[in-house]
Amino acid sequence: METIRPFCHPRRVYCAGPLFNEPERREMEQIATVLRRHQFEPFLPHEVVQFAQVHPHLVASGLTEAEAGQTLHEAIFALDVYFVVVGCGALLLNFNGRVPDEGAVAEATMAWMLGKPMVFYKADSRSLIEGRDNPIIAGQTGFRRVEEIEQIGTALARELERVAPDPESVVPCPEHLAETVHKGERFARQLEALGPDDPAEPTARIVRELFDPSAR
Repeated sequence: METIRPFCHPRRVYCAGPLFNEPERREMEQIATVLRRHQFEPFLPHEVVQFAQVHPHLVASGLTEAEAGQTLHEAIFALDVYFVVVGCGALLLNFNGRVPDEGAVAEATMAWMLGKPMVFYKADSRSLIEGRDNPIIAGQTGFRRVEEIEQIGTALARELERVAPDPESVVPCPEHLAETVHKGERFARQLEALGPDDPAEPTARIVRELFDPSAR
């Protein structure tokens, strides 16, 4: 069985939360600003690649709408898994919303299973059960949460000190997870090599090369 180093980037923080409209993205960017003030390196998925801009290029390359969508979903999954499992050493979950963002919940659970430092932020009065959040999610931080955005950096620094992960430590990695992590890492490395100007078309080429079976 392979091993991975889940804490090799101890101060890079995966920012998990809803990103489906401009107010949601602004809130996640505010969270990132607070983290930077505390010398953390926030990772916001929507800043890496805008997948909606990549889809038309995949269709133009010869894929059907459905094939392009499926290929993009596989790319999103691999990239997210890589950054949660290996690429980031901690996680911040934005719990705001009528219900928590389901993708963010999955990301938080992966981080929790690896023992990563985590902070849940919630400034929303809505809850599931008599003023309480879903215990299967809330329990991942010992039912602790931060209610003011400015407290996020301090809370995460305290959590990092409490957990004190060793950047050199390794954990077993099942074959199915290792395969996804490797794909996500290759994708991330190739994205890093792209220039800043109009990356959608070269990103589409990378996505098709890595995740479209007909291209391999």
